[in-house]
Amino acid sequence: MVTHTRTQVGIVGAGPAGLMLSHLLALRGIESVVVENRSRAYCEARQRAGLLEAGTVELLRSTGLGKRLDAEGLEHGGIYLQFAGERHHLDFRELAGRTVTIYAQTEIVKDLNAARLGAGAAIEFSASDVTVSGIEGDLDDGGAPVLSYVSESGEHHEVTCDVIAGCDGFHGICRPLVRDLVVYERGYPYAWLAILADVAPSTDELIYARHPDGFALHTMRSLHTSRLYLQVPVETDLADWSDDRIWAELQKRLALPGWSLKEGPVLEKSVTPMRSFVAAPMRHGRLFLAGDAAHIVPPTGAKGLNLAISDVTVLADALESLLTRGDSEPAYAYSDDCLARVWRATHFSWWMTSMLHVDTAAGPFEEQLQLSQLRYVTSSRPAATTLAENYTGYRPLRVQFDGS
Repeated sequence: MVTHTRTQVGIVGAGPAGLMLSHLLALRGIESVVVENRSRAYCEARQRAGLLEAGTVELLRSTGLGKRLDAEGLEHGGIYLQFAGERHHLDFRELAGRTVTIYAQTEIVKDLNAARLGAGAAIEFSASDVTVSGIEGDLDDGGAPVLSYVSESGEHHEVTCDVIAGCDGFHGICRPLVRDLVVYERGYPYAWLAILADVAPSTDELIYARHPDGFALHTMRSLHTSRLYLQVPVETDLADWSDDRIWAELQKRLALPGWSLKEGPVLEKSVTPMRSFVAAPMRHGRLFLAGDAAHIVPPTGAKGLNLAISDVTVLADALESLLTRGDSEPAYAYSDDCLARVWRATHFSWWMTSMLHVDTAAGPFEEQLQLSQLRYVTSSRPAATTLAENYTGYRPLRVQFDGS
C-alpha cells in the first residue's frame, strides 16, 4: 500500500542545506517535506565545517536560530598565517569590517532539527528507496514532481510537490537527474588528516601554517575542544597514524619560539581527500540543487557550509516568488545567481589551498612562488584586504527576512 500526500516543496537531504531551506520556507508560510536516508543521530554527530561567515551568522540570528550560537559561538576577528618560522596576524575587523564565528555544523544541525521538529515539520529520517520523478517541464507549466520513499517503519510514500530541492550531498540521487550537466573538477595531490581533541585550544584564532613538510591548521570547536589538521598524501592509511605520531607532526609544523601546542586525548580522526567540484546548471525543470549536491570546495577557505546556506537563502526567495506570487523569474535566475558566488568561493578556496600546501611533485621554483605570495599577503594591505573580504564573505549574504 502506498500513502499519497501533497506538499509545496519536497526536500531531499536533512543536512544544513535541506533543514535551513525548510526553515526559511516555513517562515514564509510555504510547506515542505524533508526526506533523509540517515538517522537523526547520525546527521547530528557527523563532524564537518565549523566556521561561519558574517552573513551566515546574521541569517541564523534573524531567523530565530541564534540563541545557542550567541551563547557558545566563538567570534574571531582574524587569522594567523605562519611560514618561514614566523606567524603573522590578519585583522579582519580592520581590513574588512567583518568577523567570522566558530560554531560547529553539528550544532547548527541540532538547532535546525529542534526548531523544525518543534514546529511540527515533516522530516523523515532513515528513509530508503528515495526517488524523484516528474521534474521535467517548464516552471510555468504547472508540473507536479513526485518524491517517493520508504519510511523507517516500512511504509511506502509518494509526495506530490510543486518543486524538488536536491540538498542530498555529493553522492546524492538528485544531481544525476539534471540534463546537460557540465562538471568542472580538480583533484589535489594531498588530503587532510583531521583530529578532534579533548584539549583547550592553544591559540585565540585559527593558525594556517605552511611548513616544508606540509600544511597544518589549528582551529577549534569550543573553548575546551580543539580541531587540528595535517596535510598528508592522498593514499594515507589512518591506521599508520597513531595519536603520538599525529601530535609529533603537529608540534613540528606549528612550532614557533615562545609558543607551545597543548596536547590531549584524540576523540576522533579521519582522512579527507581534497577536491574542487562545480556542477552547472543548478536547476533542471522543477528540480533545484543546493549545497554539496552542486559544488565542493577544499576546506582551506572555510566556504562549504557557507555556500550551502547562501544557496538555500537564494532558493527560498526564488520559491517564495514562484509559489506565492506566480513570479518565476527569480527561480529561472537561481542557478546563475548562485554560481556567481560559487565560483568566487571556488577560486578563493583553490588560491588558499595552493598558497599553503606543499606539492611534492613541485620544486624549488614553486616553493619560492608560494613564499612570495605569503610575504605579499602579510605585508600589503590591499592583498590582506582581498583575503579578509573573501574569508569573511565576499558580497556578504543578503538577508531579506527580518524575523517578523
